[in-house]
Amino acid sequence: MRTSATLKPGHRLWGIYHTDREYARVMGDPLRTVVEAPNKLIAEETAARLGFGDPWAHPVAREQARHAHWLNERRPGHRQELALKPSRGIRV
Repeated sequence: MRTSATLKPGHRLWGIYHTDREYARVMGDPLRTVVEAPNKLIAEETAARLGFGDPWAHPVAREQARHAHWLNERRPGHRQELALKPSRGIRV
């Protein structure tokens, strides 16, 4: 995401952090990434689809977005925490 891009009407920048606040403090409360979305729920769902497990969204300014730990591409083998597990079939 380019932080100089114009936001869509009704959208804002959301910083994605760790939900577990104690763990986040230990890790230095890193800004994991930034997404553009109209509301908090959609921002968290977008982050989960990008592979960020257990995301917590909070509004951020463009200046803060420059400090995010960006992911340039999807990490191979990374498990999405909110994804549904495939069915193993019915056992009789």
